[in-house]
Amino acid sequence: MKTLFIVLFFSIITVAQTTNQCVIDQKSGKPMLVGLCDRASLQDTSFAWWFNSEYENYELDKETLSHIKIDSEFQSITIVMGTWCSDSRREVPRFYKILDSLNFPSTKVKLIMVDRKKEAAGIDISSFNIELVPTMIFYNDGLEVGRIIETPKETLEKDIMGILTKK
Repeated sequence: MKTLFIVLFFSIITVAQTTNQCVIDQKSGKPMLVGLCDRASLQDTSFAWWFNSEYENYELDKETLSHIKIDSEFQSITIVMGTWCSDSRREVPRFYKILDSLNFPSTKVKLIMVDRKKEAAGIDISSFNIELVPTMIFYNDGLEVGRIIETPKETLEKDIMGILTKK
């Protein structure tokens, strides 16, 4: 029993160390998140200046949002982004504001941070085929139904509606 407790304890410690991992970007010398993160990591003092600003200043397209129906029982979203990337800094806070307005549960959003090589510390993301960030991948019942890559084709709201209404 004692051995099981020790193994479990060190497993939890290991997982905790790989979540919200912050390293120094070799190119800019500034903090950069890598690996699996949560939204709170974006509100850390190193990143809050751009996250909170974009989130607060983005004006939602409420008309389009009124037509979007998300069934969070079956749907989930994976966001792959880089805190060093200007497109990620602009689009991801806006995307979160949209998700908040739709009452989409945070437990159904997986946030993966990549470095400039598009690698995520401790996570193999090769199956995602990430070429540009941010990439928001939408799943329905575990199957990919669409993605927004780097910037929306129209607007985030219209692109989301288009993805979720595909037949």
